[in-house]
Amino acid sequence: MNEGFTPAQLNHHDLSRLKGYQELLDFYHGQQWEGYPRRGEKRLVFNYAKVIIDKLTSYLMSGVTFAVDPIDDSDEARARAQRAEQALYQVYEDNNLEQLDFETEIDCALLGDACFKVIWDAATKRVRITAPDIQGIHTWWVGDDTSRLWRVASKYRLTSDETEILYKVTPKGKTAEITELWTTEGFELWIDNNLVTSKPNPYGFIPFIIYPNLREPKKFWGMSDLRQLIPPQREFNRAMSQLSRILELSGNPIAVLENIEESEDIAVKPGAVWNIPEDAKAYLLDLLQGGGVGLHIDYLNLLYRTLHDISESPRSAFGGTEKNLSGVALELELQPLLQKVKRKRLIRSAAYNQRNRLILKLLEKYHHENFGNNHLRVVWGPLLPQDKERLVANEQTLIQNGVHSRRRAMDEVGVKDPEAEFNRWLEERQIILSMNKELNTKPARNEARGRANQS
Repeated sequence: MNEGFTPAQLNHHDLSRLKGYQELLDFYHGQQWEGYPRRGEKRLVFNYAKVIIDKLTSYLMSGVTFAVDPIDDSDEARARAQRAEQALYQVYEDNNLEQLDFETEIDCALLGDACFKVIWDAATKRVRITAPDIQGIHTWWVGDDTSRLWRVASKYRLTSDETEILYKVTPKGKTAEITELWTTEGFELWIDNNLVTSKPNPYGFIPFIIYPNLREPKKFWGMSDLRQLIPPQREFNRAMSQLSRILELSGNPIAVLENIEESEDIAVKPGAVWNIPEDAKAYLLDLLQGGGVGLHIDYLNLLYRTLHDISESPRSAFGGTEKNLSGVALELELQPLLQKVKRKRLIRSAAYNQRNRLILKLLEKYHHENFGNNHLRVVWGPLLPQDKERLVANEQTLIQNGVHSRRRAMDEVGVKDPEAEFNRWLEERQIILSMNKELNTKPARNEARGRANQS
């Protein structure tokens, strides 16, 4: 299926997408003005777009965990599900996925797409999870079904030392271009333009999870949160630079002279005395007269609101409420943000569940485990401040009425590992019951002994 493929073909593959990525990265890092500056032009950058991306990511990734539920209601199925959940937690800890997921999410919101790679590390005998740069990922899908990838190429650069350590090949230059080509049947490794390895796929699946930030209908690649912020952000920078220039000139007033041919001795400074002809006029130009600055500030406030509206991030999301809000009032205030985060979490849940399934497949293959058939789900933390006392009281009522299990209640109140916590609760309960039984037995024995002594 890969006959005729060479890494050079990737240089002309998806050029517009890769160019768009670079433009978004430059804008995120503060290169927000177009063209070259004119002589003496002031160009300020207030990178509000970056702050919005970072803040939205913080809301999205607040308190994300996962759970494994058995499909079959049997002791054996529950035991396998518990082993699967513990194995996943161990892989998450080994790969420090909490930090990796947060960093990848910033990339995803910025560029519009993100990627995870799940492989088996033979040296450490562990599952290894990385987040390759999406700029080096190329995909091919089946016909018009963008959900079915049949080939993925990953391109990246390594130094000559790294190439020799990893692949036992010494490249000609100081760096080497590495290309991995994956299908469900095979794997190829190219170093520069030379095919080094070609073998069957050891996993039986393509070890990449590629997902969009927000999905555009009928498209494989996603939409960046930054793209729609570019026009108002540029206008905000221009307006702020203009206002700054006006205030700067007002602090260094311009002398206006009328009917004066020469002005060598005219200087604007404290205590200066000007000698001018009788029919001449001299005065300082007041750039702030007529409320001009107020118009600029009103325009800036309009742009400021536009940035919030387009990003679906109300000012209250940044802690800027003018009055105390709680409960339903705060939820209504943050409704645009909550809806956007919900749309993102639908996509992330599918990606994280797919990643967990690949992790379990690798553990079953290389650790010879059998985790059975389980339902994987992502448990997202609350976006709004929670009244813990009220939440616990609600869950207690649901448990007593048989609506929620204790594990589900632990999920809702934010316990990271409900299964382990439930087992600890069982152990404590058993100890307490044993102690109560022993304490109840002692008074009965003492009472029996008292009756015996009286007789």
